[in-house]
Amino acid sequence: MATVRDFTVEHLENARPHEEVETIVRLVDCGREKLIQIDTYGRPGREIPGKLSQTIRLDKAAFEKLVQLGKSHF
Repeated sequence: MATVRDFTVEHLENARPHEEVETIVRLVDCGREKLIQIDTYGRPGREIPGKLSQTIRLDKAAFEKLVQLGKSHF
């Protein structure tokens, strides 16, 4: 698991589509701070389908930066 507080923005050229997976967004309150957690689960064809694959947590600053990037990108 990783907590993201800031990130660098780069443009990806020649990107290819990825398979869609199940995703759950969790609202986390750790007591001292609130986080947005994104959990992705394995593709149906994996050895253990539906197994938790990746978890990432965003603090408020990283989430707000991501929202602004999304608004300007789309």
